[in-house]
Amino acid sequence: MWKQILGKLPRKSSKSEIAPNSPPPNPGNNNSSCWNPIQQTANGNGHAGKAVIGVEPHTPFKDVSNTEKQALFINKLDLCCVVLDFSDRNKDDAEKDAKRQALIELFEYLSTENPQFTEPMIAAICRMFAANLFRVFPPNCRSIVSGGGEGEEDEPVFDPAWYHLQVIYDLLLRFVTSSSVDVKIAKKYVDSLFILRFLELFDSEDPRERDSAKTILHRIYGKFMVHRHFIRKAVSNIFYRFVFETERHNGIAELLEVFGSVISGFAQPLKEEHKIFLVKALIPLHKPKKVGVYLPQLTYCITQFIAKEPKLSSNVIRGLLKYWPVTNSQKEMMFLGELEEVLEATNMVEFQKCMVPLFRRISHCLNSSHFQVAERALFLCNNEHLINLISQNRQVILPLIYPALERNTRWHWNQSVLNVTKNVRKMFIEMDESLLLACQSNFQEEEEKRAASEERRRRIWERLESTAAFQPVTGDAGFIVPPMTAPLVAPTST
Repeated sequence: MWKQILGKLPRKSSKSEIAPNSPPPNPGNNNSSCWNPIQQTANGNGHAGKAVIGVEPHTPFKDVSNTEKQALFINKLDLCCVVLDFSDRNKDDAEKDAKRQALIELFEYLSTENPQFTEPMIAAICRMFAANLFRVFPPNCRSIVSGGGEGEEDEPVFDPAWYHLQVIYDLLLRFVTSSSVDVKIAKKYVDSLFILRFLELFDSEDPRERDSAKTILHRIYGKFMVHRHFIRKAVSNIFYRFVFETERHNGIAELLEVFGSVISGFAQPLKEEHKIFLVKALIPLHKPKKVGVYLPQLTYCITQFIAKEPKLSSNVIRGLLKYWPVTNSQKEMMFLGELEEVLEATNMVEFQKCMVPLFRRISHCLNSSHFQVAERALFLCNNEHLINLISQNRQVILPLIYPALERNTRWHWNQSVLNVTKNVRKMFIEMDESLLLACQSNFQEEEEKRAASEERRRRIWERLESTAAFQPVTGDAGFIVPPMTAPLVAPTST
């Protein structure tokens, strides 16, 4: 009987059972990135605990019983925690192939059998994700050398380790979307620190990695409801640092794409926290020079906010006017395009709150010497919704923009701008001819006053020049300092 009982106990693993590519055990090394595939695993608390013995990590899942698959799963994950150098293609070829094969087996196991994740399995897989994905990216040397010019578009950088990282990202996506993962247990390992380190991956220069991170972040946001507020705050901080400190981040477009779907799911009425996110995080993203890289995603997020709560449109328009470019014509054209989309979703009440500063800015755009900016501003009048808003407020708006239209018809150098201006002017005549004639009369009077003022100024300068010619300055007196009429008295505090 004793022999039968002792025969059922697990035997100690021999040296031959240790993976041939694993590093030798080091009792003094507690670094989590150097897990020995046999000697160390994670216990329920996520620390190195009792060894999982008796299962060789290179064994295929089909060759072990169902009771041993959990131990084999953990051992394979610990084997994959060893970080290899992929910058040298000729280095550690055997180890790279063995690790990739283990990762593929893990993915196939999760895809085909969908096992119930226990806490040791969750701890081990999260440790493997952290060891391989969370890393420090090298500095972006190209932007330093090129000077980060406005029109320069850097070629994407492809990580040599991507064929290896791709399987890990697929594993992470499978883990996050698995219905057999208990969120109450998993949230102890997919915690705030894990999410912060994961958000750092959006600064990768490899667009494939950013795209994978985008998909997984969206799934994490949907699965771990307890972390949603933290994710929003962490992404807000990324936006703040990008806008007001560095103006350099590779993943702003991908983060905005995630938040486009997040915003569409906000409940109505919007919470005050969400409105603050719009005003303090999204609208200031118009400030950086390279806003064109992520402008479509930013515009989508903003229009989603307006669709949820239309009274936010006036805040958005004022924000656009605050960050309106003055010397960058390409950026100005992008702003005009976004402005049209925002105005499409703006109702009459909100439009009237900001129409005066808005059409003062549009008037400047109409007279832009850059013909594309002037054309883009004129094409706003092709929008039926905007024309309806203008028509009902023409007594205020037409006097603001008529001078710009008249100057274009008289002095603009581009024939295309001249033709479109005439068409817009004709449209306003059909809308309200008497108002346009009154604006024309006021413009003529202002032009006559301006011409008279310029003529008076010219005569004054001619008189000053002639006077100075008959009374030349002699000696060393370069400046004449008038005497002070009263001494300065320092203010006394009471």
